[in-house]
Amino acid sequence: MAFARKTTDSSLPDDPLHLYRMLAVTNRGPAAVWGHQQDVLRAWHQKKSAAVDVSIELPTGAGKTLVGGLIAEFRRRTARERVAYLCPTKQLAQQTAAAFDEYGIPNALLIDRVSSWNPADRARFESADAVAVSVYSHVFNSNPAIKNANLLVLDDAHAAEGYVAKPWRLSISRQDESAYLDVLSALEPALDPLVLPRLRKNDTDKAFRSYVYLASPIGVAAHALQLEHAVGSAVEGGKFEGKRADESRHVWKFLQGRLDRCLFYVTYGQIVIRPFIPPTWQHTAFSDPERRIYMSATLGDGGELERTFGRKKIERIPVPEGWENQGTGRRFFVFPELASDLAADRSELPAFVSSTISEAGRAVVLTPDTRTHDSFIKSMLPSTYSVLKAGDVEDDLTKFTARQNAALVLTNRYDGIDLPGDDCRLVILAGLPARGDLQERFLHESLGAVEVLQERIRARILQGSGRATRNPQDYAAVMILGQSLTSYLSGRDVQAAMHPEVHAEIEFGWDNSRQYDSANMTDNLRVFLEHDDAWAEVDGDIVRERDKYTRVVAPSSGELQASVRHEVDAWQSIWNNQWDWALTAVRNVLDQLQGERTPRRYAAFWNYLGFSIAHRLAQQTSEASYLATSAEYFRSAQRMSTGTSWLSHLASPSDKAGAPSAPQLDELDEAAMRGVISRHKEIGTDLEEHATKARAGLAGTEYQAYEAALVVLGQLAGTSESYGNDDDESPAAPDAVWIFDDTRWIIWEAKSQAEAKGMVSPNDVRQAGSHLRTVETERGKSAPSDSFCVLMSPKPGVMPQGRALADEHLYMVGPSPVLEVFDRLLRAWRTARGRSIPSLAPSELAEIFRAEQALPSQWMPLLRTTPVRQR
Repeated sequence: MAFARKTTDSSLPDDPLHLYRMLAVTNRGPAAVWGHQQDVLRAWHQKKSAAVDVSIELPTGAGKTLVGGLIAEFRRRTARERVAYLCPTKQLAQQTAAAFDEYGIPNALLIDRVSSWNPADRARFESADAVAVSVYSHVFNSNPAIKNANLLVLDDAHAAEGYVAKPWRLSISRQDESAYLDVLSALEPALDPLVLPRLRKNDTDKAFRSYVYLASPIGVAAHALQLEHAVGSAVEGGKFEGKRADESRHVWKFLQGRLDRCLFYVTYGQIVIRPFIPPTWQHTAFSDPERRIYMSATLGDGGELERTFGRKKIERIPVPEGWENQGTGRRFFVFPELASDLAADRSELPAFVSSTISEAGRAVVLTPDTRTHDSFIKSMLPSTYSVLKAGDVEDDLTKFTARQNAALVLTNRYDGIDLPGDDCRLVILAGLPARGDLQERFLHESLGAVEVLQERIRARILQGSGRATRNPQDYAAVMILGQSLTSYLSGRDVQAAMHPEVHAEIEFGWDNSRQYDSANMTDNLRVFLEHDDAWAEVDGDIVRERDKYTRVVAPSSGELQASVRHEVDAWQSIWNNQWDWALTAVRNVLDQLQGERTPRRYAAFWNYLGFSIAHRLAQQTSEASYLATSAEYFRSAQRMSTGTSWLSHLASPSDKAGAPSAPQLDELDEAAMRGVISRHKEIGTDLEEHATKARAGLAGTEYQAYEAALVVLGQLAGTSESYGNDDDESPAAPDAVWIFDDTRWIIWEAKSQAEAKGMVSPNDVRQAGSHLRTVETERGKSAPSDSFCVLMSPKPGVMPQGRALADEHLYMVGPSPVLEVFDRLLRAWRTARGRSIPSLAPSELAEIFRAEQALPSQWMPLLRTTPVRQR
């Protein structure tokens, strides 16, 4: 007979490194822990082991799984803790469990449906005899299967937002038409009456269909009972089909009774209901564990991790010094839309992409949305290719890797697919990865608060481009498609915010794409994929450039990091129905968003939330002070959202009843009128002399006279500062910079000596487009919302490669509109001088300028008629 006998093992490890030496007797993993891994493990054990929330940054290929596994096993052995190691997908969980087996770490793989779990494996986790390896959905669930862990290790935390928010995110698709229309009707008081009929029509144009509207929180609160009934009837009345029915029932358990504390995002095809920050603090499966460790390839600097997980503060163990300049394998970026022939004739692009895929064999294609996904399959893939999707390879990647001619096409899935070695040599990123759920699309497209998503976008690009480079010996080509992504990666500031290795790779690829045709690009790809001595010669160029670079923190990251703890505070208070506390937290958020690099449009959103909360408190308490506070927040939201339409689309009946009347004078126009009054002291008596010289400069072609005249034009426009490039040694600097206090910047690149024929070159486009970032660097702050650059040139058009590079904020104008602006301003100045400018209030001065069409809001459209992208 055999009986289980208890044994006493007194040889507990002193630290995770000692643990690995103990495991090394039987494990099949690396012979030793690498130096940078040792640094991270020591940092955790000596400084952070008692911390409740700790994040560890280790790039792909740096041995992140071993570090996380050793910490998990150390706590299991020494403290007898139940430890769950969570991965985003089943595939990654299986890979992690296999790695733990090699390391000698006892583990229980708990994936798939709970009913299919091996009871013995589950018991091993619950008795702390093994580390559970599972997926996020088994914790973030209305009925979590893993709910009694002492320690959670959350792998790939940078990509977890969708998994974490899912239990509180109810999506109502237009496919479930009855449910969609019922909820849309209940939202009527909270939506712009001009928008609502178009949402109901079946023949709405495509541009309208993609716009994301935010329903008025005031209207949602006032009609919460009707919304509860409409949503509840849809969920419980069988109005959802298939899998959507089960998902909606699970989410409804979390949202029922709290719809007035959620945001409603509405598009033609979908309604999404969710809190802005997931209330994980009330989800015991996540909040009860004594500790949480977040493993990530990139942590970011703007509070992204805290917003994702609803935590006020997550302590950080950064990537070890020196490792940031090390790469994992080699990526060769190619930008087909910059090739001279493909930029001139975009109709040839699909054939080039198709032939490149055919030559490479297998390809993984990453798209941000289903529309891009479907379009790529239809127009870019070779007709003979097999197309696989995420579900096809969830359990077995060999369904893809065993086929010679296959494309794995994924939507919004930039993590979780590892294709090392010959598994795949071509990765295609098609489109800017900023189209997640409707909240993300609202922040990026409707609100224009790109700053708060920058780390998320960069992480997706970094992770997506590394799907086929999983170890130092790997190599893969990365094809960049889509004007938005091509333009984004062309930005010097974007490249500088990447890890130095990726920065050097992108810059190398950009330089070698824009100067040649597609035939040359194909030759370069062949050299790279052969990966012999010919490539080794140029690979050294990338390494040398990499060693020159240091990653630059993106503007406004400091403010966003400082504000995030108060953002979580605010949403905790909202979720708990504590509106007075929520209002205090909103004020604290905005106090942190008032630095020199303030992300104004994100601050506009929080001001609008402050307006909604204060208005709600006014209704609850009947205190007049809350009405005054709500009016202040609303006006701040108006000022900070200049240049966007999201606030005007909140012209719902509910908002109109609560919002104060808009100020009569636009913020920018008021700043300009203050500038005119101030400038009068400098140029008032010499106006005609200045005007004669400046107009001659603007009518001529000599570059120094033209640039000097632009500075004078800026002074007449009412800038607080107008200056030019006085340093001939800095030809890349802007030719003129106009600053209108904190409301708007206008940056000029003037090509006055160019002939009125031919096309503007890509170099001129890139130079002009970079000026906004140059001025931000010089002034140490982010540009105000809706600031832009003007490229003045008499040339009739822009080369196709230039259009592909153009930023959204770059416009092209000829000499005549500039003269028109000058003449309007001069007429207004002459009239105003006759009325004595110093004696006029800004509003009175504005009436004079308005009569001459000389307010910024009137002349600015002349400069912005033609975006360079459309020239």
